[in-house]
Amino acid sequence: MSTRPAPARGDRTDNLLALTEPARALVSAGALAAGLPLLRLAPRGEPHPVVVLPGWLASDVSTRAIRRWIGSLGHPTVGWDLGRNHGPRPEVVEGVRRLVDRVADEHGSPVSIVGQSLGGLFARRLAERSPHLVRQVISLGSPFAGVPRRPAGARGAGMYREYRRLRAVEQVRPAPALPVPSTSVYSRSDGVVDWRTCLQEEGPRSENVAVHASHLGMGLDPAVLWVVADRLAQPRDGWRPFRRPTRFGLRALFPEE
Repeated sequence: MSTRPAPARGDRTDNLLALTEPARALVSAGALAAGLPLLRLAPRGEPHPVVVLPGWLASDVSTRAIRRWIGSLGHPTVGWDLGRNHGPRPEVVEGVRRLVDRVADEHGSPVSIVGQSLGGLFARRLAERSPHLVRQVISLGSPFAGVPRRPAGARGAGMYREYRRLRAVEQVRPAPALPVPSTSVYSRSDGVVDWRTCLQEEGPRSENVAVHASHLGMGLDPAVLWVVADRLAQPRDGWRPFRRPTRFGLRALFPEE
């Protein structure tokens, strides 16, 4: 999949996507309920520990559905247990490192980390600093590739006002690949962050996977859950890039490349 940035959207499109985020997240929840029978066909691999990190201003409550999903695949799964995510404060960054260190020690195995939005930035930072603790990183709508403009612009309404500043970027280029396998899930319909800031350089152990989901609906979207299951099923020493499923009409869940 190409990582070449596309032209930015206009303000009208951006505002529409932002304002419809809650409604589109509900659509993902409905699609999840309807798609559960098909999701039961998702790949399963070697059980190993998984830590799930929430997005900005969110807590473990926001990741409950995806943690249940991952647990149903046979993987021991934990949330971050650090309350609301208020950003990369020193105690939070250290808390995440201690958590992953503890889980890896308990299971005698490196940990896969699934990070939603800002949680994905924490996951990537930890993988850069302590790759021996991390089996792989799966980020969902995480804007790790943008260089923010100063002062940051804040457009949008209500709860999105601060989040929307992440759209104001001077420079967007794919981020360097991590020292561990990594999958960045992104959506061109993201109404919170610029999808181009979710791209990394693709290589033998790094990839970008497009879905149709809204930002808030990432943790509920059937396509996202399928990608997460497929990535967690990858052998520790035999990781391969994601291939869209073709059975039972599942290909329709993913944008055309």
